[in-house]
Amino acid sequence: MKNRILYSILLTVFSFCFTVSAKQEKYIKHSVSTGETVNSIAQKYRVTPYDIYKLNPDSQNGIQLNSVLLIPPSTTVVTSNTSKQAEPKSNPTTHIVQPKETLFSLSRQYGVTVDALKEANADLLKDGLKFGQTIKIPSTIASQEIYEKPPLEKPVPAPEDTPKAVVKSEPKAEKPAGNSTYHVIEPKETKFGISKKYGMTISELERLNPQIVNDFPVGLKLVVSGNAASTSETITPVVVKPAAESTKKYLQEYVVKPKETIASIANDFGISESELIQLNPELKKGIKIGIILRVPMLQKANVPKKEQGNLLKSLNTNARKQLALLLPFNISKIESDTVNSTQARLKKDKFLNLTLDFYSGALMAIDSARVLGMNVDIKILDSQETKNSSNVANLFQQNNLGAMDVVIGPFYQSNVEKLAEILESTKTPVISPLSKEIGKKYSNLYQSMPSIDMLRNSIFEYMRAKDGNIIAVVDSKKGSIKQYIQDNHKDTKLVGLGAKNSFVADSLKIHLLKDKMNYVIIASESTGMILSSTSAMLALQKEYQVQMVIMEPNETLDFEEISLIRLTKLKLLYPSLSRPNETDEANQFDRKYKKINKILPNQYAIRGFDVTFDTLLRLSQDKTFEETVQTSSSEQIENKFDYVQNTTYGYSNQGIYILYYDTDLTIKEAL
Repeated sequence: MKNRILYSILLTVFSFCFTVSAKQEKYIKHSVSTGETVNSIAQKYRVTPYDIYKLNPDSQNGIQLNSVLLIPPSTTVVTSNTSKQAEPKSNPTTHIVQPKETLFSLSRQYGVTVDALKEANADLLKDGLKFGQTIKIPSTIASQEIYEKPPLEKPVPAPEDTPKAVVKSEPKAEKPAGNSTYHVIEPKETKFGISKKYGMTISELERLNPQIVNDFPVGLKLVVSGNAASTSETITPVVVKPAAESTKKYLQEYVVKPKETIASIANDFGISESELIQLNPELKKGIKIGIILRVPMLQKANVPKKEQGNLLKSLNTNARKQLALLLPFNISKIESDTVNSTQARLKKDKFLNLTLDFYSGALMAIDSARVLGMNVDIKILDSQETKNSSNVANLFQQNNLGAMDVVIGPFYQSNVEKLAEILESTKTPVISPLSKEIGKKYSNLYQSMPSIDMLRNSIFEYMRAKDGNIIAVVDSKKGSIKQYIQDNHKDTKLVGLGAKNSFVADSLKIHLLKDKMNYVIIASESTGMILSSTSAMLALQKEYQVQMVIMEPNETLDFEEISLIRLTKLKLLYPSLSRPNETDEANQFDRKYKKINKILPNQYAIRGFDVTFDTLLRLSQDKTFEETVQTSSSEQIENKFDYVQNTTYGYSNQGIYILYYDTDLTIKEAL
């Protein structure tokens, strides 16, 4: 089967193009006349300049008299109320929405307010701004009238037992100074909430206010429309200093609930993790259910929770999107290999096999998108990469990757970072599909594979959430693991080892507690140490609750000397990037894949499907890709996609499963 896939790739050399919508295009040929521009031609045929550039790449460098352009059919519906009317302004009366444009960017382009645009296009914008729409541009006079409406504010009296301060009931945009509009950050507000309020993206908000890239202090005056101020301004509230020891009045007590983390609590109360830890130094040892924390004297922020599994229910197939996959087929190497046949190369080239497996899964996702009617153009390119080199710079220039809505790939971390750097100026999301490495941070880089540290931390969070007693048996050869535990999880009890790195049962027993689940982490690749420590744990189960834990995959556990029965009795607990899935949907996927490829899918084929299908779903929404990441998680065949914004730049996937071996010899998800 892989031979057949590879031959089809070789026939088309470097690039593949798919359109998952079933519409048949009929293009118009236009001969360029004197004085015509791409913009004027686009207006004439009611398409966007982007549509013309896509079919005529050379036109980006200018068009010549009598040259012929291919024009796609218009997708814009012309209604009677879009005719031009005489208005006292210099702005054009209409604008065709381009890819990645927002109400905020249009307000800056035409010098009008977001509210004015919304008022002029009330019916059209009921479902949000969409690519290809023809919207009205109001006059600057009408826009100024909206600007000059006085803000409605009601003072809220401070509670008697708190320091008196200047308090606003709701954050409002200030009157513009010149052409700028400002917003003062209030407690509980986030970048996402403010950007949504003013019809802009987080990246646009950060570009206007560079000081909030790494910080987001309450009281800071933000530019939300117009030009960035030369210096940032901070609003200092007037506070009457309370009596000694009354700082406690600023705080309230909060009891930690199941499944809550330091990050989630900090986010709920509108502070950073470091601020929460500063208020509660005991959190340096980790978080536990039931402990009492000191948090700001504020109501818990009404942060919208991520919804899972609803992306299929909110598909928008109207606007056409663009997706590129950069996969390392390395076709030039295959073609130049005169020694090995294609079949021989497939037998020995593991990286090529991995690529073809991922590709076969991606094709299944593309087929599923076609069945669902998703309107996405998909381009598949050969990234021609090794660990230290790639073809991404040439692919960027030759294929206009900056116009893509999302790019998946390349595979190696250094190469995906290079592409993210190139595309950062266009804010094009770049998804790293397979790398677990943590490297440079870019605002448009999405790490779809949770890192090793995220896996490790997830298992500790689970054990603490269960109020467990955490113990670790660490082989002397695992010095980095021991250091990691000592630095990050100080509440973990380390078991002392005997002479020559030997395990001593009594050294474990002295750390066990009878009223709690005793989680025993084993970090060793020594068969002897694993057998001796698990034997001791099995014996201790008569008196204590004991469960075996590993922090990361351990191939030694697959050896015949360590029986599966032993691991199931100890209910081996571990973090995982994927889950076993026996649902009807998963079984149906397996059957369809086997019918096409004559073999069941492996982990890389399933990964190819999951990453690609999750991306296609997010592209087929009313929101931007970044907004879907901030508001929705998704779960596919075996992988979960729950992206969180990093403290510096970009996003990481924290979709991790906690699994265990059950006594019925099955692997189940721990709850």
